[in-house]
Amino acid sequence: MIKRFIGIAALAVVMVSCNEQKTAYVDTTKIIQEYKEMKEVEAEFTTKSDSVRQRLDAVAREFQQEVQQYQSQMNSMSESARQEKEGELMQKQQMLQQQQQMVSNQLREESAAVMDSMVTKVKDFVKAYGEENNYTYIFGSNESANIMYAKEGLDITDEILSEMNEEYGGTKTEVSEEAEETATEE
Repeated sequence: MIKRFIGIAALAVVMVSCNEQKTAYVDTTKIIQEYKEMKEVEAEFTTKSDSVRQRLDAVAREFQQEVQQYQSQMNSMSESARQEKEGELMQKQQMLQQQQQMVSNQLREESAAVMDSMVTKVKDFVKAYGEENNYTYIFGSNESANIMYAKEGLDITDEILSEMNEEYGGTKTEVSEEAEETATEE
């Protein structure tokens, strides 16, 4: 009877130790916001977006000048010349609006593709980190509060972020990072 009890107890200890699960979580919002590659991609995208916006604004200003020129000359034009010029201006306006819409859609699609790529990269990194460090689960937490409570010490966001940034390296200089920190503090 005692041998049987010891055997059952030993089996229970083995089962409990085998079922011990290593869990942690990462703050996905913080990862995305503080990952160096993401910051660089956002900066590049902002620069590209600003450049496109400036080109479109220049075309819109030219069109506006053409409209103003027409308005200053329309009283001296014949009815047929006015109608022809108005038709031409309406057609240019429609083309300009279509071009703006097309560029806006293209930028939106590029942004979505880049974000999807970055999210996939983070997921893949966390998966590899979990496998390498023998985690059973690594949960993701964000502003939607998927994790309402976690025991202190289970948040591995900073370790993940540090390793990702170290692995990436990047092109950002320390001076620009210091400038960002100073701007954030103000």
